[in-house]
Amino acid sequence: MSGPTLSIVMPVYNVAPYLPRCLESLAALNPPADEIIVVDDGSTDDCPRILAEFAPRLPQMRVIRQENGGLSAARNTGLDAARGKYLAFVDSDDFVASDAYAEALRLAEDENLDMVLLNANYHFEGRQADYAIYADVPATDVIAGREWLRRRFRAGRLLHMVWMHLYRREFIEAHHYRFVPRLIHEDVIWTTRALLAAQRVRYTGHVAVHYRIPLRRFTPEQSQRRLQAIVDSSVVNAQALAAMCATRNDDPELRRLLADHLVDGALSVFHKLPKMPDRAAAAATLQRLRREGFLRLLWRHAQNLPQRRRIARHWLRAWLGGISR
Repeated sequence: MSGPTLSIVMPVYNVAPYLPRCLESLAALNPPADEIIVVDDGSTDDCPRILAEFAPRLPQMRVIRQENGGLSAARNTGLDAARGKYLAFVDSDDFVASDAYAEALRLAEDENLDMVLLNANYHFEGRQADYAIYADVPATDVIAGREWLRRRFRAGRLLHMVWMHLYRREFIEAHHYRFVPRLIHEDVIWTTRALLAAQRVRYTGHVAVHYRIPLRRFTPEQSQRRLQAIVDSSVVNAQALAAMCATRNDDPELRRLLADHLVDGALSVFHKLPKMPDRAAAAATLQRLRREGFLRLLWRHAQNLPQRRRIARHWLRAWLGGISR
C-alpha cells in the first residue's frame, strides 16, 4: 500500500483572527493534501476551538498540542510526524491558493525533484494592492539548488521563506534537516542549507501562498524582546552561513556570493540596535557582539570596501560605547 503523497506542516500559536481563512484555503486545495499536521504550540486564544470546529471539513488534519516552544520547535514536531512523499509548510496567519501544489507535485514526480521553488503574494489586507514576491524572475528548467542560489545572489535578492517550496521528504530526512529552536528568521539556515544540497530543483513562478503583512503594534517591552531576539538570531544565522562558506572551496564564486550575502544580512543588526527602547540593553548587546567576535566574523567575510567601512564604523562605535539612532 502506498503512503500519503502530500504532507502539510502548519504551526499554530495565537492566530485566531487569521486561522479560519487559512483553514478554509486548506480545505479548498485541489488536489487535497493527504495529511495536514497542525502543531498547536500552546495557544491561549480561540485557536483550539477553531481547529475543533474545522475538524469535520478536514478529516486528514491531525492536531498535535505541545507547550509553547516557538515556531522552529513546532515545525520540528510536524516534521517528525509527517509521512508524505512530499512536504510543504504553511504558516497559520497566511493562506494558500486552491491550486497551490498541483503543478509542483506533478513536476516533482515527473522530474524527480528534490525541491520545487514557488512564488507568493504579499497580502496587505486591503491597505494596498497585493503583488508577487518574485515579480520578474523567469521560470527555470531543472537545475541544481546551488545554481538557483547563485542566480539569486547575483540578482541581490533571495527570499528564504520555507513555505515557498515543496520538498521531497526523503531528501529532507536523508540530510536530517531540522530547524534551530528559538531562532527568529530560522528560514535563513534551513533554505540556504537545503539549496546547497539539492541536486534537482525547478522554479515555476506559480503563486502558491498569500503572505499576510498585518499592521503590528508593540509595547516597548514587546519591542525590546522582539528586537533582541532578532539580533541574537542574526548572530546564529551569520555563524551558520560562515560554516557553509567554509565548505565551498570547490566553487570560489559561490563562496564569495554567500559571504557577501552573509555580511549584508548580518549588518542589519546595527539597524536594530538603535530601535531598542532599552538603551542600556542595546549598548550592552553591542559590546557583547564586539567581545564575542561577531564583528571579526563579518570583517573576515567582507567582500568590498563599502562593507568594510560599515563594519569598521560599528567596530569603532562599539569601542567608544555609543549607539546612534
